[in-house]
Amino acid sequence: MRIVLCYPVERHHVEQIQAAAPDATVVNAGQERVDEMLPTADVFVGHAKVPVDWDRVLAAKKLKWIQSSAAGLDHCLVPGVIDSDIVVSSASGLFAPQVAEQTFALMHGLLRRLPLFFRAESKREFIRLPTDDLRGKTVGIVGLGGNGRMIAKVLAPWDVRIIATDYYPIDRPDCVDDLWPAEELDRLLSESDIVILALPLNASTEGLLDADRIAKMKPGSYLINVARGSVVVESALVDALASGHLAGAGLDVTEVEPLAESSRLWDDDKVIITPHVGAQSSRRVSDTTDLVAINLRRHLAGKLPFNRVDKRLGFPHPSDVWRGETS
Repeated sequence: MRIVLCYPVERHHVEQIQAAAPDATVVNAGQERVDEMLPTADVFVGHAKVPVDWDRVLAAKKLKWIQSSAAGLDHCLVPGVIDSDIVVSSASGLFAPQVAEQTFALMHGLLRRLPLFFRAESKREFIRLPTDDLRGKTVGIVGLGGNGRMIAKVLAPWDVRIIATDYYPIDRPDCVDDLWPAEELDRLLSESDIVILALPLNASTEGLLDADRIAKMKPGSYLINVARGSVVVESALVDALASGHLAGAGLDVTEVEPLAESSRLWDDDKVIITPHVGAQSSRRVSDTTDLVAINLRRHLAGKLPFNRVDKRLGFPHPSDVWRGETS
């Protein structure tokens, strides 16, 4: 068995993976060699950020399993992989605490008007400006997977009403007041003071928040996107901010990354932009490798991996999500 790696591992991570599969050949391809090495892989672990010739990979008929080092799977869920027998598993929920922290940074930054204060600070202006409150608001979470549930858990003590939609509206956490099916998105938008996007990108969610949908959001509400940029139509978001329909937007992701220098979002003092760092963590590679080792042992034992995704949806069923199990 050949395991090809493409995430920023160090020597001890490679050794941990080798220990989990002692008889395997482990190749640390990195971004530089991943396209070359993937057709030789039985197992691929990582996230290719460079173009990959998936037709060549599929033609080789070797690849049996993809363990992504990310929650989003748009980098590997090409039509050929979706239609194949290749098992795909993700890092869904693995970095939920970091995504929740990023969500709070964006949300509080908007509510407390930090962009305006930072601009004033740069000009050495000590001026009081109006701010907004989190307490008492209705917060709508679109997508109650691992990230969405952690966001709800962290939100719970803040005296807010939490509502959510999800493709699998089951196992409602106590901290969530109402959990509705995905088809109730318009209802969530109309009732929420703050909308947090935590859903995956797939064929049904791309462009989900277009001009019509954004118009259904409450006047003066806020949008936080820690999901994927393509879920939101950027031109519609720009127009809603310019008209005052939205009070602000906190974006860790944008429709096109990197965000073009010409984008009007850069100059809007109602917008906070961070460069897709929501899942960053000093422990990211180590935590990923821990899950890889667990799933490798399951693979060798003939078991399916934790976080096995429905390839047509792009995310796992709740019953398949890893919850800290070690085997």
